[in-house]
Amino acid sequence: MNNYSNRWNNNNNSGGMGERKWQQNSLPLPNRKPYQQQQMNTQGGKQGMTPEEQEKKIQHRRTIDYFTPMGKMMIRKNVYNRRKTRQPLGHIRPEMSYLTYLLPPFKEQPAIYDVETKFVHVSTNKARHAIHAIKWTPDAKRVLVSSYSGEFTLWNGMTFNFESIMQAHDSAIFALQYSHDGDWLISGDQEGTIKYWQPNFNNVNILPKSHDNAIQGLAFSPNSSKFVSCSDDQMLKIWNFSTAQQERVLKGHHWDVKCCDWHPSLGIVVSGSKDNLVKLWDPRDATCITTMHDFKHTVTKAQFQQIGNQRLMAASSRDHSTRVFDLRTMKPLLSIRSFNDTDMTAMSWHPVHSSILSIGGYDGSLSTYDLGKAIDPQIVTDDSSISTDAQPNTISPLNFKEFHVKSITEPLSRIPYAHDKAIYTIEYHPLGHLLCTAGADKSLRFWCRGRPNDPLAFKDTAYTGESWAEKQQHFMQRGYKQEFEEGEEMQEEQEAQTAAPSEPAFPGFSIPGLSS
Repeated sequence: MNNYSNRWNNNNNSGGMGERKWQQNSLPLPNRKPYQQQQMNTQGGKQGMTPEEQEKKIQHRRTIDYFTPMGKMMIRKNVYNRRKTRQPLGHIRPEMSYLTYLLPPFKEQPAIYDVETKFVHVSTNKARHAIHAIKWTPDAKRVLVSSYSGEFTLWNGMTFNFESIMQAHDSAIFALQYSHDGDWLISGDQEGTIKYWQPNFNNVNILPKSHDNAIQGLAFSPNSSKFVSCSDDQMLKIWNFSTAQQERVLKGHHWDVKCCDWHPSLGIVVSGSKDNLVKLWDPRDATCITTMHDFKHTVTKAQFQQIGNQRLMAASSRDHSTRVFDLRTMKPLLSIRSFNDTDMTAMSWHPVHSSILSIGGYDGSLSTYDLGKAIDPQIVTDDSSISTDAQPNTISPLNFKEFHVKSITEPLSRIPYAHDKAIYTIEYHPLGHLLCTAGADKSLRFWCRGRPNDPLAFKDTAYTGESWAEKQQHFMQRGYKQEFEEGEEMQEEQEAQTAAPSEPAFPGFSIPGLSS
């Protein structure tokens, strides 16, 4: 009796579950439930686990809370600065508790800290279709995904839960674009139809047959009063957003126009086509400013620099290269070659660091490059190269230097198995701490910055390729099985023909040496 009371008191004092633990552990082994016995075996076997198995047990919470770092930042800014006698907190240390001090990206901190290298979550619809366009909603809390089936899907951007789905178009949606003020959304589908949407996804206008073929790209003007659309009918069109009327048609490409973009502060439109050309247009008079003949295959993406001095434009192609152009000289500054000679199908500039460029490949790889290491930082970040004298169009001698086209092959970071198939679209969170990618493998994947002292930072399947290898092995085995079954069927047919030689092997032909 005393032994019983001592055991009950010890367990009861250790926590609220003491009595329940005593009851479970006091049962004889044959009377315990199977999961209890399995749990005890698992707990007892932890001592014999290898370090690799113990590392696999470590799993982080699949959520991104960017409000906690913002709160820490405000406390440091408003409270700690008032008390000058307080000791500063210092930098981030390699320990998991310092995760709350991993602030959103800022221009002052090195760009290498703000590279999204850690896989967070994969989101897939029940109806699996390829994804060609994704956008963060104006509140930056959700991700809008358009699929080949013509559906809109909303995913939560912090907990990555499914929220809503609706049938938006009758055909595949290839283009999405929010206005700069976030009050409107436009979408284009494979049949050439453009639709207007409110933020609550209320359809307010439809422009049927805006193009004769699939719409591949949409972009708003700096004040969101106009937008440009490009299509596989070899044309670009300028539209008045308020009246929904076509204003101008930009003709000059000789094949499908695959991408377009409107400069965030200037009256310039860029387009890339299947005819290997990149063209810059003046949307006011529908004239082509210049044509760039630097690519040898289809231009898949072309996008202006969103921040910094906004004087750079990047274009990727299926000739295994991405080139960065200087808009002031209309010449290429930098050539980025793919790591393993694969087509480059997606591209996006970082929203905070003007020198960071992320590129997705046809093989599912995701690479991030720092252009500041190869180009003069003044060209990338500030406007010091533009003179401020009485003649605003005068350009300082810095722009007349002979810029030699440099080549980059080593990225700042590379995720070789980010997707199982081609990446079609890349979108950064407006704060720059999250990255979304989607493509032909019918899934949306989230990436974040690495956690301090994370032992599994570069050991997941996105780097090791274990899942990719398993799928390849599965497909190979499936293919061998199919070939084996086909071989058996052919052998059975041959045996049947040999057993009945009176019938010819082929209709209308007889086999020599055999009697009819």
